[in-house]
Amino acid sequence: MIPAKNILNENVRVLKSEVSKTTYQGVAIALASIISALLALSYYYVGEISLNGIIKAQTENYGLWMLEALPFIFGFWGQYSSSVIAYQAGAMILDQTQELRSRAESLEKQVSYSTTHDSVTDLPNRVLFYDRVEQAILAAGNQNKMLSILLVEVANFKEVYDTLGRNSSDLILKQIATRLQSVVLGTDSVARIDGNIFSVLLSAVDNETAGLTLAKNIQAALDPAFKVERLSLVIHSNIGIVNFPEHGDDVDTLVQKAGVALFVAGQSHEGYTTYAPSYDDHSPRRLTLMSELRQAIEKEQLHIYYQPKVSVATGHVYGAEALVRWQHPKHGFISPDEFIPMAERTRVIKHLTSWVLKQSFKHCAEWRKRGWELTISVNLSAKDLHDPELPDVMAGVAAAANIKPGWMMLEITESSIMTDPERAMEVIQRLNEMGYKLSIDDFGTGYSSLAYLKRMPLTELKIDKSFVVDLLHSENDAVIVKATINLAHNLGLQVTAEGVETQEIMDKLSSYKCDLAQGYLFSKPMPFEDFGVWLEANR
Repeated sequence: MIPAKNILNENVRVLKSEVSKTTYQGVAIALASIISALLALSYYYVGEISLNGIIKAQTENYGLWMLEALPFIFGFWGQYSSSVIAYQAGAMILDQTQELRSRAESLEKQVSYSTTHDSVTDLPNRVLFYDRVEQAILAAGNQNKMLSILLVEVANFKEVYDTLGRNSSDLILKQIATRLQSVVLGTDSVARIDGNIFSVLLSAVDNETAGLTLAKNIQAALDPAFKVERLSLVIHSNIGIVNFPEHGDDVDTLVQKAGVALFVAGQSHEGYTTYAPSYDDHSPRRLTLMSELRQAIEKEQLHIYYQPKVSVATGHVYGAEALVRWQHPKHGFISPDEFIPMAERTRVIKHLTSWVLKQSFKHCAEWRKRGWELTISVNLSAKDLHDPELPDVMAGVAAAANIKPGWMMLEITESSIMTDPERAMEVIQRLNEMGYKLSIDDFGTGYSSLAYLKRMPLTELKIDKSFVVDLLHSENDAVIVKATINLAHNLGLQVTAEGVETQEIMDKLSSYKCDLAQGYLFSKPMPFEDFGVWLEANR
C-alpha cells in the first residue's frame, strides 16, 4: 500500500504543475505588455523605435523600472501561493479519499454482516449457521465426539404476527433470541434460519441425551410470558432434534431430518422429539396430502357425514352436525384432525369451507323438502372467522340452495376467536344479523371463554366430550358439566353435550336439565343417504 505522505506529495506536484502553467502565461503576458510600452516610449522620445530610443526611455522613465519588476515579483508570489494552495488542496483530497475509503470499508463490512446475520435478531442466519455446522462436524469427527442440532419452531408466531403486526412481532423475536442465547452456553451457536424457526448447534457432546436436556431447558426458558405493548403473550414452541453422526454426516441431511422431527414434535404431547427413521413417512405423506387436498375437493373425494343431535327431554331428533371426511384413493380414510390443520396453513381452507357450506346447505334443503325440520350444524375454522368475505359467500350459497339462515347452526371454537378477537367479532356479528345461529364448540377446552361469552350473540353452547365421557366416574367432570349447563341456561343458551355413549350418561344429563345430546349412543356419523334412512327408521 502506498504511504499517505507519498500520495500527498504526488497530489501537490500535479496540482502545482497545473497552477504553474497559468502563472507562466500571466508572466509572459505581463512581459509582452512591458516590451510594448517600452517600444511605445522609444517612439515617443526619438520619433522611432531604436536602441537609442529604448535606452533613453529606460534612463529617463524611472516608473518603467518598477513596472518591469512587477511581473517577476508577482511571478514569484504566484509560485509561492500556488504551492501553498496545491498543498492544501492535496491534503483535502487525501482526507476526502481516506474518508470515502473508510466509508467503503464500513459499507463492505455491513454488507458482509447482513449476508450472514438476521436483520431482526442479529443472530447468524441460515448461511452462517450451515457454515458453523460444517466446521463443527469436522471437529467432532476428528475428536470422535457427537453434536446435536435443534430446530425450535414458534408454533403460534403467525397468530402473533396477524394480531400485533410486524413491529411487535419483531420485538417478540428479539426476546426469544435473547432467551435462547441465555440457555445455550460456550461455543454453541444460535441462529434464526426462517421466519419462525430458530436453530441451535450443540457441539462436542458425549451422548444423545444432551440434546433432550437442552430442549427441555429451552422450553422452560420460553415458557414465561413475553411482554409487548402492555400485553402478556404465551409462546408455544416445538423442537426437533438430530444427532451427528447417528442421523447423518452432512449439514443438509441433518437439518432435513431435524425438520421431520420438528413436524412430529408438533403432533406430540411433549412438544419435542429426537429424529427416528420411522418418522420419514410423515414428511413425504404430509407434502403429498397438502398438494392433493385441493384436487380432492374438485374430484369430490371428500364427503359430508352427519351425526344426529337429540333432545334429552323428548328423544326427538333436533338436528345434525356436518362432519367432513376424506377417503383418499391411496391412503384410505384420513382423519379431519390431519388434513384440516394442513388446510388452515394454506389457502385451501377457503375452498374447503366453501365446499362444505354448499354440500351441507343443499342437504339441509333436501331434508326440509322431505319434512324433516332439522337444524344443521357446520364448523367454522379460525381462518374462516378472519375472512371478511365469508358472510357474502354464505349469502350466495344460501340463495343457491334456497334455504333460510335460521336453519343453520355455525359452530366456532374459543381459540378461533382469541386469535384475533376484534376481526372475528365483526364477522360473527354480521352472520348473526343475517339470521344464522351460533354455537361455541368444545366449551371449556380453550381460554378466556367468559370474557367473550356475554358479548357474542350465541344460541348454543357445546360441552366437550372430554368432560362427558367420565361424567359418571369423575366428580370433577360432573361438577363442571352441571355448572356449565346452569351458566348457559342463565345466559339464555341451549346446551349440547358431546360424547354421549351410554344411557346412564343420558339419564345423568337429563337430571342436569341438559337440552341436547350427541354421541355414539344414537349413531356414529353417517353419509347423507344413510342418515336419511336412519331418520326414517327413528321417526
